[in-house]
Amino acid sequence: MQEVTDLSITDTAIWLPALAILLLLVFSAFFSGSETALTAANRAKLHGMDGEGSNRALQLKEDPERLIGGILLGNNLANILATSLATALFTTLLGDNGVAAATLVMTGLVLIFAEVLPKTYAIINPERMAAVVALPIAMIVKVLAPVVYFVRFIVRVTLRMFGVPTDPEALIMAHEEIAEAITLHASEGSVEKDDRDRLLAALDLKLRTVEEVMIHRRNIEMLDADMPPEEILTTCLRSPHTRIPVFKDEPENIVGVIHAKDLLRAVDKLIRGTTGGLSELSTFNVMDVVMEPWFVPDATTLDDQMRAFLHRHSHFALVVDEYGALQGLVTLEDILEEIVGDITDETDVEVEGIERFADGSVLVEGTMTIRDLNRATDWSLADDEANTIAGLVIHEAQTIPTTGQVFSFDGFRIEVVERERNRLHKLRIRPLE
Repeated sequence: MQEVTDLSITDTAIWLPALAILLLLVFSAFFSGSETALTAANRAKLHGMDGEGSNRALQLKEDPERLIGGILLGNNLANILATSLATALFTTLLGDNGVAAATLVMTGLVLIFAEVLPKTYAIINPERMAAVVALPIAMIVKVLAPVVYFVRFIVRVTLRMFGVPTDPEALIMAHEEIAEAITLHASEGSVEKDDRDRLLAALDLKLRTVEEVMIHRRNIEMLDADMPPEEILTTCLRSPHTRIPVFKDEPENIVGVIHAKDLLRAVDKLIRGTTGGLSELSTFNVMDVVMEPWFVPDATTLDDQMRAFLHRHSHFALVVDEYGALQGLVTLEDILEEIVGDITDETDVEVEGIERFADGSVLVEGTMTIRDLNRATDWSLADDEANTIAGLVIHEAQTIPTTGQVFSFDGFRIEVVERERNRLHKLRIRPLE
C-alpha cells in the first residue's frame, strides 16, 4: 500500500511540472506570434477590415513601445518560468545531468514551437492573426502597464545616456515608409518605373517649392501695356500661351494678366458695337480687360500652391522672392507635370530632350532640371544645392565654367559643351565607372 502511494506521488511530481511547462510554451508561442503579427500587420489593410479586432489592433499599433514592452515582458516570463521548471524536473529525474538535458530540450522546444512556428504563421497571416489576438494582448498590456512603464523609463534613460533619440514618433515617418515601400517594390519589378516616378513625385509635393518648377522670368513672354492695340492683338494670337503678363514701364512692374479669350471677346464686342469695324481697334485699352496679377512667394511648397490654385479657381501665378522681385511664373500644369511628366498640346513649342550616346553619356540643355534628368535616366544626381544641371555645375565649380571644362563629382563626369555668354547652354553627362 505504501509503494502505491509513493508511485502516485512520483507520477504527480513528474506530470504536473510537465503540464505546466507545456502550458507555458503555449503562452510563449502566443506572445511570439502576437508580436510578429501586430508588428508586421499593415495599417492600411487593418483599416480596411471590418470588426472590433482590427480596430483594437490599430489602437495597439499607435503606441508600439508600450505594445512591444508588454508582449516581451509576458513572453520572457513564460520562457524563464518554463525553463526553471524544466531544469528542476530534469534534475529530479537525471541528477547532475539534468541541467544539460533541460537546456537542450527546452532550447529545441522553445525555438521550434514557441518562436519559429508561431512567427512563421504570423508572417503569412499578419492582419488576420493581429485581429484575433488584439483583445487578449490589449488586456495583458493593460495589466502589465505599471511594469512596462518602469521598464520603458529605464530603457529611455539608458538610451539617452548614449545620445540615442527615444521619441517613437521620430522613428515612424509615414511619408518615408510609403516612399521606401514604393522604391522596394519597383526594384523587385512589381511596380513599373513610370508608376514609381508618379507615386514618388506626388509624395514629394510637400518637399518641393514653386521655385524649383517655375518658368524663369527670362523665359516669360510679356506684353507692354503701352503697345498699340493692333500689336497686342497680333502678339496674343501668335503666342502659344492663353495667359500673358502685362507690364507697365518696365518688365518688373507687372500690372495685370491678360487672357486670350477675354481679349478676343473685348475686341469682338468693340467691332460689333461700332460702325467703323477694325478701324475702331485703336480705341481699345488693354487695361480694361486684364486680370489682377496673383503673386506667390518662391518658398511656397508645391502641395500648398496646388491647393491654392484649386481654392482660387485659377492656375496661373507670378513668383516673387522675399524682396518682392519677380522671379518667374508657375501654373497648375507645371505642378501636374511634376507628377505625370510633360503635358503637351498642339500649341506647345517643342523643346529638345535628351540626346543619348553609346558610351552611356547624355547631352542636355543646361536649363534642364536635375529632377527631370534623374527621372529620364534613373540616375541620382543631388538636387539639394541647385535646381538645374547648369546650376549644379556652377555650384560645384564656384565660378562660371568655360567651354570644354570637365568636372567630376557625385559619381558623374560633366563636360561643358556649349556656353552662351554667362549661360551654360549644353552639357554632356556620363556616370563614372
